[in-house]
Amino acid sequence: MSISKQKTDLEVVNPFDLQVIGSVALCGWPRVDDYLESAQALFRKRSNWLPAYKRIEVLDKAARIMEDRAAELALLIANEGGKPLIDAEIEVARAIDGVGLCIKELSHLTGREIPMDLTAAGAGRIAFGSREPIGPVVAISAFNHPLNLIVHQVAPAVAVGCPVLVKPAVDTPLSCQTFVKILYEAGLPEEWCRFVVCDNSVAEKMITDSRVAFFSFIGSGKVGWMLRSKLAPGTRCALEHGGVAPVIVDESADIQSMIPSLVKGGFYHSGQVCVSVQKIFAPKKMVVELAHNLAEISKKLVVGNAIFADTQCGPLIRPQEVDRVDSWITEARDGGAEIISGGKKLGDTTYAPTVLLNPPKDAKVSTMEIFGPAISLYGYENFEEAVARANSLPFAFQAAVFTKNLDIAMKAIRELDATAVMVNDHTAFRVDWMPFAGRRESGYNTGGIPYTMHDMTQEKLAVIKL
Repeated sequence: MSISKQKTDLEVVNPFDLQVIGSVALCGWPRVDDYLESAQALFRKRSNWLPAYKRIEVLDKAARIMEDRAAELALLIANEGGKPLIDAEIEVARAIDGVGLCIKELSHLTGREIPMDLTAAGAGRIAFGSREPIGPVVAISAFNHPLNLIVHQVAPAVAVGCPVLVKPAVDTPLSCQTFVKILYEAGLPEEWCRFVVCDNSVAEKMITDSRVAFFSFIGSGKVGWMLRSKLAPGTRCALEHGGVAPVIVDESADIQSMIPSLVKGGFYHSGQVCVSVQKIFAPKKMVVELAHNLAEISKKLVVGNAIFADTQCGPLIRPQEVDRVDSWITEARDGGAEIISGGKKLGDTTYAPTVLLNPPKDAKVSTMEIFGPAISLYGYENFEEAVARANSLPFAFQAAVFTKNLDIAMKAIRELDATAVMVNDHTAFRVDWMPFAGRRESGYNTGGIPYTMHDMTQEKLAVIKL
C-alpha cells in the first residue's frame, strides 16, 4: 500500500512480492461530508426508505452475482490480502452465505407485544413493538477478511434499511470496492452505500460526526477504544478487537487427534486472525511432546504467494509486521523460550511458522496479540493453574479446551473468561450466525449477522388506548 505524492490515489500491492495490483481514489472531507449529508437526508425522509422486499431483491441478486464471480473474488482476496487461495475460496462462500443470512434474518427482526393489564394503570390498552433502522452507519473494517468482514458490516445495514458509508483497510480496499459495485449492479441506489477510502484525519472526522447513528469497527483495540471515546452523543457502536486466544489441553486429551486442529487454528492466514490459536497450556508431562508434534507439521507448511493453489501460509500484510513478529520471537528466545520450529524470517514479507516452548510469562508473545504465525506452549502443574493463566490478561475473546473428561469440559466452559469456549476444537472456529464478541479490552457489543442487524435497528412501541 502507498499513497501517491498528489494524495489522490491509493496504490494496492500484493503483500508477498509488493507488486502493484490496482488503485482506488482517495476521498477528501468535502466528498465525505456530502455522503453524510445525503445519508442523513435519506434517513430523515421516510418516504425515501426502501421497503423490505426491495432490499431483499437487491441482496438476493447480489448473492447470485457473487456466486457467478466466486473465483474472481477469491483471487482478489488472495492477491490483495495474502490469504491463501484455498482459504480465500472459503471466505467467498461464507460471504455469499452471509448475504443470504441477512435476507433470512429480516423475517425474525420483529417487535413484540407488551402485556398492558398487569396493573390497573395499563388496563384498557394494547401495545406492540416494531423495529426500524437506527440511521446512517459508518463501518470501518480490517484487512484479514477483506470480503467477509465487509459483508458482515455492510449487508446488515442494507438489509435493515440504513444508509452506510464503508471504509475498508487501506491494504485491502479492492474486495470492498467490488462488493459495493455488486450491490449497485444488483439494484441498490448508490446513495444507500458509499465506498470511502481516506486518510486517518478524514476517517476520524467522519466517524465522530453527529450525523452518524451507528459506528461499526473491526481493528486494533488502541484505535477502536480511542474512537469510541470521541463519538458524538447518541452514536451507538460495536467494536471488535483482538485477543490471545488460549487453549487448555487436559491430560485426558489425545495429542495426535488434536494436532491438525491446532495447526489450522494457529497458522490459518499466518496467524492474522483475532481468535487465532496463540497460547496453549498443557500438562508438563505432555507439553514437550505436543510442541514437537506441532513443530513437525508446521515445518511442512508451504509458505509463499497466496495466489498459488499450493500455498498454505501467505505473507504478513506488511514487511513491518514481519520485523515486529521477528523482534517479539527474538525477545522470547532471549528470555529463555525454546524455539522448536521456525523463529526466522523467510524473506522481507514472510515468516516461518513458529512453535515456542515455555516463553517467559512477561514476554510480548505471552501478554499481547502476536497476529503472526507463532504458537507458544506452556507447561502447567494443575488445571486450576491453567485456567488462571488463561484468564490473566485484559483480553477475552474465544478459548478452547481439549479433553475426554466431561467434568473438565464443563469446568472449562464455566471458568474460562471468554464469549465462546470450544471443546475439542480450535479457538478460531466460527459460523456467521453465532454471536462473536470480545470481552473487556477485546471489544464492545456483539458481532455476528443477526446481532449486527439487531444493533442497527431500534424498537418503537405503539400504545393504543381502547
